[in-house]
This record gives sequence, structure tokens and C-alpha cells, in this order.
Amino acid sequence: MYGSIKYSTNKYASNKNISDEQIKPYTPDLMKYLPKCYRKSKVMANIETTNAKELGRLYYLKKDLLKQFFIDTATWGLTLWEEDYGIKTDLNKSYEDRREVIKAKKRGQGTVTKKMLKEVAEAFSGGECEIIEHPESYSFTVKFIGIKGIPINLAAFIDMLNIIKPAHLAYDFEYTYSIWSFLKGSKLTWSMVNTKMWKELKAYDN
Repeated sequence: MYGSIKYSTNKYASNKNISDEQIKPYTPDLMKYLPKCYRKSKVMANIETTNAKELGRLYYLKKDLLKQFFIDTATWGLTLWEEDYGIKTDLNKSYEDRREVIKAKKRGQGTVTKKMLKEVAEAFSGGECEIIEHPESYSFTVKFIGIKGIPINLAAFIDMLNIIKPAHLAYDFEYTYSIWSFLKGSKLTWSMVNTKMWKELKAYDN
């Protein structure tokens, strides 16, 4: 645990590199609290400026720490969230992608149900999904309805699915694509079509 905290702080919080611009909104004006006879003193001004920056840094770090308690605002604290949920940390992923994985794992705690699988699939794909069960073959199909084509975050969804689903169940995916008759009736013009590849047209959403 100690190693995780040390690592995440150095990698994400970068406390040693907090700029004056970052702490500016949190830096108080201490000179106004001094007697008037001290307000024109350059020595006192330098002392209070230094003190004010340290207070600003403290307030900034306090607010930053509070952000780590919530998945949607956590940054360097995502490492600790991932540790709690048994997720392997991948620093190459964006904060948003890592948050999606954590939230999906959080939803997936407890007994796995069709409703749970649906919610996890929708969290990753960003659109409506349907879970089609195949009891005879001990498998199920995840059908992506709300988006066209293959979800961008499919690899992360597969990783999560393998963690939360019962080991004896197999699965496959079904995607939604545009068909030519739909494209003919859409607002696409020939000039627009000529600039797109077929894989883009199949995922076109009018």
C-alpha cells in the first residue's frame, strides 16, 4: 500500500511541481490583515507573500485530495481505486478510460445478472445494449444497439467481462451497421460519400 501511494503521488499529483498559477485562486492576501504600518514594508511583504503561497499550496492540495475520493474527479488516486477493485493499472490509458473501467467493475460487484451485464456493457459503449442469453450452449451475446460499429473501448470491456462473468459462460458480440438502403435514404450526399471509407459508412449515424 505504501508503494502504491508513493508511486501514484509522484506520477500524477506532482506536488513538487505545483505552479504559482495553479495555487493563485487559493492564495490569500495576508497583507490586508496586518497593521497599516507594516503594509509598506518590503521585508514584511516578502515574508507574507511566501506564507500566502504556502497556504495556497495547502488549500490546493486539500481540494485535490478530496477529488481522489470520487471516481469521476480522481486523477492520481485512480491507482488506489484500481488496487481496491483488483484492476491492473495501465498508465497508457486516459483518466476517462480508467474511470470507465473502475465504474464498470463497481457495478459488477456481487451476483452477475443479465441486468448487470447490460449496465456494464452500456457503461463501456456509451449506448443501449441488449444481452441475449443462449442457455442451451451456456453462452450469451452482447448486442450493441445504441451505437453503430465496434465500440472504441471494446478491449477494456472484454477485460472487464472476463473478470465479472461466470467462468463457464462463453460470449460473443453483435454490432449494428448501416445498410445501403438506409444510406440511400439518409442526408448523405455523393460528395460526402466520396470522402468516407466503407467502414465509416457502415457506422454512419444519420
